[in-house]
Amino acid sequence: MKLTIERLGHLGDAIAQGQDGQIFVSAMLPGEEVEGDLVGDRLVNARILSPSATRVKPPCSHARTCGGCMMQHANDAFVANWKTGIVESALAGQGLTAPMRPILTSPPQSRRRATLTGRRTKGGAMVGFHARGSDVLVAIPNCQLLHPDLMAVMPGLEALVQIGGSRTQELALTVTRSGGGADVSVAGGKPLDGALRLDLARAVEAHGLARLTWDGETVALRSQPTQRMGRAVVTPPPGAFLQATEHGEAALLTAVQEALGPQKRIVDLFSGAGTFALPLAERAEVHAIENDAPMVAALEKAARQAEGLRRVTVEARDLFRRPLEPDEFKGVTGVVIDPPRAGAEAQIDRLAATRVPLIAMVSCNPVTFARDAKVLVQAGYSLDWVQPVDQFRWSSHVELVSRFSRT
Repeated sequence: MKLTIERLGHLGDAIAQGQDGQIFVSAMLPGEEVEGDLVGDRLVNARILSPSATRVKPPCSHARTCGGCMMQHANDAFVANWKTGIVESALAGQGLTAPMRPILTSPPQSRRRATLTGRRTKGGAMVGFHARGSDVLVAIPNCQLLHPDLMAVMPGLEALVQIGGSRTQELALTVTRSGGGADVSVAGGKPLDGALRLDLARAVEAHGLARLTWDGETVALRSQPTQRMGRAVVTPPPGAFLQATEHGEAALLTAVQEALGPQKRIVDLFSGAGTFALPLAERAEVHAIENDAPMVAALEKAARQAEGLRRVTVEARDLFRRPLEPDEFKGVTGVVIDPPRAGAEAQIDRLAATRVPLIAMVSCNPVTFARDAKVLVQAGYSLDWVQPVDQFRWSSHVELVSRFSRT
């Protein structure tokens, strides 16, 4: 069957129009003529008959097999326009428009945090990513996505898999680049006992890992896995959320700082371990709210130890079940809100009822962002601009910062 690709879906699949509806094709681009076998609503074994001018040779030798990236076959300009279009389309779905700034994209080999899969093999161990839509594990010795410091720790990860893994069960290894070395959190390993603890600790020392957490228990701490956030130095709890790249974090922070400008008192909703709260505290009082108590404790400790910060207060609170009420924003001159992918419907409803003059909203999901933005706009806020940020290079993910103002 021959088809001409019309567009890309928001998850990256190419879409063509067939006689009975839409047909999906992997790794194709708009305008390309392709041929393949129709199975259900997918074209498989697809071959390109007429390539797009935006098609490029993938920079990574694993692109055909690894599922860690999905857009390496398109040039940077195409991906930038496509991701910006995802944000614009989400806003349009809610009847909204906004000035859209040029997207800021993290460079190759800049991911400082990733979750890899490990499995013991007959001859040792394999660590890598799954093939797309498959349980086949692919080794990634030439990965162009991960930071070189993460690539350098691969032998250590393989050693952990050999020690605490099995040939029948996979391990999830979350590895984060930190000031003290690689911070590793493993899930799905063998149950801990005295011998396993000792072997794991030896591997941590031999491979220079900073910290190893095994199914929620920290079994070795060789050095503090610190992260710098403005003037503060934070030691996040094991597996804590962290922006995927330093470039992406800096882009988000710069946009948040610009959106809020000089302030007296800021509330940071869904603050995490202080990505925005701690740098913002260099110029304003900040009240940081986060549901995860260990992250709140890490933020508070970092704030106490840092020099040159204004007053920082913290609160452990579930903003989904107990959102901040309008009267609790009394005296607040600016808000930054960075909810998870589900958005913050309940908290946005309360925020819309306040008179806070400036809001910086950060989002990793354009659909829930647009839904929440509509609530603020209907309440009298102006959506001044949107800054897309692409720190998940070659994926379908896009993040953003937006500025809402009320006169």
